[in-house]
Formats: sequence, structure tokens, C-alpha cells
Amino acid sequence: MWLYLLALMGLYYLLRWYRERQVVSNLSDKYVFITGCDSGFGNLLARQLDQRGLRVLAACLTEQGADKLRALASSRLETVLLDVTKTESIAAATQWVKERTGHRGLWGLVNNAGIAVPVAPNEWLSKEDFMKVLDVNLLGVIEVTLSLLPLVRKARGRVVNVSSVLGRVSTIGGGYCISKFGLEAFSDSLRRELSFFGVKVAIIEPGYFKTSMNNTAIMSQNLRNIWDQTSPEVKEIYGEKSLASYFKAIEDLPSKLSGDLSLVTDCMEHALTACHPRTRYSAGWEAKFIFIPMSYLPTFLVDAMLAWLFPSHS
Repeated sequence: MWLYLLALMGLYYLLRWYRERQVVSNLSDKYVFITGCDSGFGNLLARQLDQRGLRVLAACLTEQGADKLRALASSRLETVLLDVTKTESIAAATQWVKERTGHRGLWGLVNNAGIAVPVAPNEWLSKEDFMKVLDVNLLGVIEVTLSLLPLVRKARGRVVNVSSVLGRVSTIGGGYCISKFGLEAFSDSLRRELSFFGVKVAIIEPGYFKTSMNNTAIMSQNLRNIWDQTSPEVKEIYGEKSLASYFKAIEDLPSKLSGDLSLVTDCMEHALTACHPRTRYSAGWEAKFIFIPMSYLPTFLVDAMLAWLFPSHS
């Protein structure tokens, strides 16, 4: 009996491996638009796809970021400035993409742009603090996607949304986890709707990686600013000891981050180039072996595990 089960499992993984190695044809004719290419995942993915011969349209927040990326890529790669929180910037970028893709449409849309701060206990934050993150990580993604969707549908292409393991298990206060939970829901509904048009939607769920979002100096300064603006009543309830524990968590963060961003960009590349992409990709050992399995456990076990893993947050 066990031998039959092992054989079936082995056959399943062999077939999956074979299917996932099949690559779409004519990659050199396909356009991919990526947001957040100044640094981090977006920057590396843009260069990675450029090396594979795809027509990369890279959106950067700053001219400096765009200049640096162009210097590292081939002449095929083109850049445009984009602020995903501004409707007029999204409209201008959409028109720019239309002019370049023409009748072929847009094969790939990668919603990668994102921010993490402000991060703090929810009671320390204001509505505006939450909106700063939601405007970029969720509402910006929605507006960019809706704006470019006709071009993706024309190409029967792909939408790749960069979520997080914190879109499965919330460990921190503020808008970040909320935005990633929302992005998971948006991606799921989008995938089901667009499947009728031959468009595939994939979600990338990275673990802890070293990017500009995890700049400890910026995170510490941001936390200090939040604490300074917190009401005296809240300060008295939480106390300086709680503030110190959060500073300690930020100080210890670099030791928990992986510097191998290719673990994430390889997932993105597969979602864009494979004939049979996965619905979800997890990247990083803590994603595969801690957070993803944890998301299926009973709530009381998850709470106990998080209290043990992140004692400074409890």
C-alpha cells in the first residue's frame, strides 16, 4: 500500500516537473511591464528578463533609479517614471506602454512596487499611517492593474502580484500585512475572472529578504517619529520598555534577512515564461517551512507560535 502511494507521489512530482519546464515561445516578442524597478526585486527582475531577451518596460519612482537601471541593461530595456499613488502618473505610464506594445498587447504585468513603513503597534498609528502603505501596496496595485488590463487581455498574458508571507500570517501592526492580505484577495478574484480570457494570475509570497524596504535606519527613525506623536495615555499604557523591544526587533532584523533576491525573481520569471505557471510561489526557507504551513494551523496554535518566534511583539 505504501509503495503504491509513494509511486503515485513520485509520478505526480515528475509530471509537475515536466510541465513546469515547458517555456512559452517567442519570448523576444513579448513585453513585460514591471513596477518598482529602482532597486530590490523589481530591479533584478528587469535585468534578468532583459538577459533572456524579453522586451522589458521598467517603471521607476525616480530618474536616478531609472538611469542606474538603464546603465546595467541592454538597449532593449526602456524605463518610465511612475508613482502608483497618483492617477495621472498611472494614466501617463499606461499611454506610454500602449505606444510601445501596439497591436501585440502586454504579455506581463508585474506589480512589484511596495513600501513597509509605518510599522508599529496599531494603537500607536493614525488612519493616515495606514493609508500611506495601502495607497502603494494595495490601491496602487489595483489601479495599475485595471488601467493595463485591456493590454494584458489582448496578449492573453500574465499578471504577477508580489505579496508576502505576511499576507498569510499577520505578525506586525500597521498597513503592511493588511495590504498583503487584501492583495491576496484581489489576486484570487482576478485570477478567476480572467481565466475565461486566457489570462493567468500568479501570486509571489516571499519570506524575509534584504531590500530597501527593510532599511533599519529608516524603520527606526519612523518608529521614533510615531512614538513621539503618540498620545500620553497610550505611551503610559505601553511604556518605554515596549518601545525598546521594538527598536531591538528592528536592530536584529538584518540577521534574519536573506540577500539572495534571485530566489524571488526566479519565481517571477517562471510565472511569466512557463507554459504552465503556478498559482502561488513561495520563496525563502521561512516561507516554505514556517509561515505557509503555519497559515493552515488552528488560530490558537498560530498565536502561540508567533508569541514564541516574536516575543518582543507579544
